[in-house]
Amino acid sequence: MTIYSIIRGRNIFNSIPLRNIKYAFSSHTKFAEHKPIEKIRNIGISAHIDSGKTTLTERILFYTGRIAEMHEVKGKDNVGATMDSMELERQRGITIQSAATYTIWKDHNINIIDTPGHVDFTVEVERALRVLDGAILVLCSVGGVQSQTLTVNRQMKRYSVPCLAFINKLDRQGANPYRVLSQMRSKLNHNAAFIQIPIGTENNCKGIVDLISEKAIYFEGMLGTELKYDQIPKGMEAESKDRRQELIEHLSNVDETFGELFLEEKGLTENDIKAAIRRTCIKRTFTPVLVGTALKNKGVQPLLDAVLDYLPNPGEVTNYGLLEKTADEIEKVNLNPARDGKSPFMSLAFKLEAGRFGQLTYLRCYQGMLKKGDTIYNARTLKKVRVARLVRLHSNQMEDVNEVFAGDIFALFGVDCASGDTFVTDPKLQLTMESMFVPEPVVSMSIKPSNSKDRDNFAKAIARFTKEDPTFRFEYDPDIKETLVSGMGELHLEIYAQRMEREYGCAVILGKPKVAFRETLVAPCEFDYLHKKQSGGQGQYARIIGIMEPLPPNKNTLLEFSDETMGTNVPKQFVPGVEKGFREMAEKGLLTGNKLSGIKFRLQDGGHHIVDSSELAFMLATHGAVKEVFQAGSWQILEPIMFVEVTAPEEYQGTVIGQLNKRHGIITGTDGADGWFTVYAEVPLNDMFGYAGELRSSTQGKGEFSMEYSRYSPCLPDIQDRLIREYQESQGLTEEKKKKKN
Repeated sequence: MTIYSIIRGRNIFNSIPLRNIKYAFSSHTKFAEHKPIEKIRNIGISAHIDSGKTTLTERILFYTGRIAEMHEVKGKDNVGATMDSMELERQRGITIQSAATYTIWKDHNINIIDTPGHVDFTVEVERALRVLDGAILVLCSVGGVQSQTLTVNRQMKRYSVPCLAFINKLDRQGANPYRVLSQMRSKLNHNAAFIQIPIGTENNCKGIVDLISEKAIYFEGMLGTELKYDQIPKGMEAESKDRRQELIEHLSNVDETFGELFLEEKGLTENDIKAAIRRTCIKRTFTPVLVGTALKNKGVQPLLDAVLDYLPNPGEVTNYGLLEKTADEIEKVNLNPARDGKSPFMSLAFKLEAGRFGQLTYLRCYQGMLKKGDTIYNARTLKKVRVARLVRLHSNQMEDVNEVFAGDIFALFGVDCASGDTFVTDPKLQLTMESMFVPEPVVSMSIKPSNSKDRDNFAKAIARFTKEDPTFRFEYDPDIKETLVSGMGELHLEIYAQRMEREYGCAVILGKPKVAFRETLVAPCEFDYLHKKQSGGQGQYARIIGIMEPLPPNKNTLLEFSDETMGTNVPKQFVPGVEKGFREMAEKGLLTGNKLSGIKFRLQDGGHHIVDSSELAFMLATHGAVKEVFQAGSWQILEPIMFVEVTAPEEYQGTVIGQLNKRHGIITGTDGADGWFTVYAEVPLNDMFGYAGELRSSTQGKGEFSMEYSRYSPCLPDIQDRLIREYQESQGLTEEKKKKKN
């Protein structure tokens, strides 16, 4: 069904242009050393748009010595943040692709993935969270819990990723971290409590109070590199005591060991509290909340300490391999995270980059070890690949290593695979990793190069982007004679259009796609048509008699031909000509120029001439018969109906249902849980254009929807009249042009 061109997607991942990759060998050669698993952390930084994810990552890299100087996301120096390596990212001041890096803090290796905030690039967050062991959920102290925060929170829940919360931007006017904590509890349903509180906010932001050690921390020096520990300010002692007690109570409610200590009223030590936070954070029963301002260089080093103290190492996270026993039975097998290299190697490809250097594949190692020169197998295709080069990534730079172990994130060159493929060193292992969730594209637009000479570059760009990004899809629709691209939003498609121009020199035109309507009969209509032509020599003679009738609604996308003739009035060798003529005429209806469907052509009788009849004559007779039925019969236009599923917070339920009704939707069901509702509806595709933007604006960006093809159904009379009028006008203009040419 060609209408699928608007709704399908494929599973690949988005990335940095390889033309920008540099080869760098930094002082972090210690990273290649074989560290124990306790000293590894794989974390992601996720949040709503403009919460400060990339700025925070930049500070983390600076304080850990990974970069020599800090740059701002929208800085005046035009350098841009390290992790925003794409020119478009630096110009717009947004993260478009997730970027991987690693650093060292207190002799621990930390792999970091900085992710985008816009919902259009949500697949980047999905892919990152699938392979990470922990995350930092960044919240703006002014905006609080926002739309994409809710989405990211659901993604973390889907993959059971433990997280720390970091309330950023304490220096902004209107900063209120206490309101944000309240929203975390009510909107995200987190059992959350402060482990730090701010010493002043807005312009008066001086430092933070660590509630566990009961000390004030000040960040001194030009760039906040010097930490000064002091007594809690006198005016904050009572508040600090209350907040510490609140923290202890929240922990004792979810941790049995700590609860017993609390009830026995023994003195709770700093180590007791830290151990309880670690246990509950890994189980996702408690979320520690930290505060700071990345832009003003306050609170970043304690956040790094918290990553080491509370987020799990790869050995504390249970990962499974899937063993297919039968077609219906799949067994989960625990993978061994030990970094001794004794278990067979297993890794998951979670991100691809395709460019002029070949394909770069990002992988996460879950078991065993891999050395340069080893041979690995793709568990899906069983293709063999020799590992010529192993690299670590730091934004768009690469550093060579000789071996990787369980828990490491690394990349390979020249591996032909799809995102989500499992790689092993032993092809007899028969284990695969569970792949990632990929949302369906929701917005489609027509696309074509501005200049027809750019078609080669256009094809190269499309081939690369569709392989990299699972939510960016490309298809030519023969029905409407247009090339369609589908994605997660208008920004998503606009970014790709700009990248085609910048990276491939191919300017493109984006436009609204047309809908594939159909034309069908309302009631049976008989025909009796004689085709007779004499022009000297052999003539043409063919007569056909029969009925054209509508098929039942469940077959309204089909065409059927039935030969019901008896005797030799229509010789059997000419019947294929009749069917061919019918199917040719069905390619373009006379109402709107769309295809015919849902029609059965019944050939019942006819006549022939011993000399002048031929297959061509019967084909032309059929053309005439169908035109005759167009004049005499009653016709209607069918339109594609989509099955639409909308999810949004409960307070917007009335608004969402009202919008669907306005778009001629029929509500088929609703359900709800945890403050969210889902509404199911059937809506004409022609009325769904522009819905993504309308839904987001009316639900403060919190609403999401997906749609898939359901069926064809008669369109409303006023829409039918408009379509016929538009088609007739376009045909009239065409006829005028023809007359002028003549």
